[in-house]
Amino acid sequence: MSSIGSRSYDATPSIRVAFLGLGVMGFPMAGHLARAGHQVTVYNRTAAKAQAWVAEFGGASAATPREAAQGAALVFACVGNDADLRSVVLGDDGAFAGMAAGAVFVDHTTASAEIARELHAQAQQRGLHFVDAPVSGGQAGAVNGALTVMCGGDEAPFERARPLALHFGKAVTRIGDAGAGQLAKMVNQICIAGIVQGLSEAIAFGQKSGLPMSLVLDVIGKGAAQSWQMDNRGKTMVEDKFDFGFAVDWMRKDLGLVLEEARSNGARLPLTALVDQFYADVQAQGGGRLDTSSLIKRLR
Repeated sequence: MSSIGSRSYDATPSIRVAFLGLGVMGFPMAGHLARAGHQVTVYNRTAAKAQAWVAEFGGASAATPREAAQGAALVFACVGNDADLRSVVLGDDGAFAGMAAGAVFVDHTTASAEIARELHAQAQQRGLHFVDAPVSGGQAGAVNGALTVMCGGDEAPFERARPLALHFGKAVTRIGDAGAGQLAKMVNQICIAGIVQGLSEAIAFGQKSGLPMSLVLDVIGKGAAQSWQMDNRGKTMVEDKFDFGFAVDWMRKDLGLVLEEARSNGARLPLTALVDQFYADVQAQGGGRLDTSSLIKRLR
């Protein structure tokens, strides 16, 4: 059974590309590129995952990011954090060392705006291009080709990358210069943190009051309280189901980036800082791999 959903692809000329990082997001994202007819070479730190990807989608795997990037017009990456990103981009075996002049590196990692600016500058020095392009939509969005992609960087390389990113994204938008994509993703995570906490309190309150909360969510979901979180997580929160989705550990990583950036730019984020500590409570209870909607467990 395929690990990506069924979707149609807009016709684009076949391009030689590389994809670095085949986790829960990268594996299906790279799969969409292959299914759309592009020549994809993949790299993953654990080689068995790359071999499994080739067995499912074809293409080729490489032993290093440098080898994967050789001859690729665009190199995509989706890894864990700033350190992981540096490890696949820089150094003798990094992607930049294998990329030809004019090639574009597109980073889908949720990372800091600082590293996006740093790698953008290093790419320019090498005659390359770098676009920071974090995504929202979670594993389901990656599988179904329905991610929202927020981009920072120069306009020309963004326009080169956009048609390919639309194979796994429903919206691919340039927000501004280098780092702007990462900053937009931080705005996204601030919004989610507040909404999930509010939804958690609302459901816990309703349950304490003896209300049939699945019905209540159906009713209020047709009004001003409606949100993606309510539509997709409300009833599973009522049912105490959290073994899926975007993990608390990942959310804390993202909120750490948000709070660090806020210390730098002077933004005041009292609610975000509070919710970050609530997620720390969930981690302390052993819930680090549970979905972010498990925030409600603190209230039960």
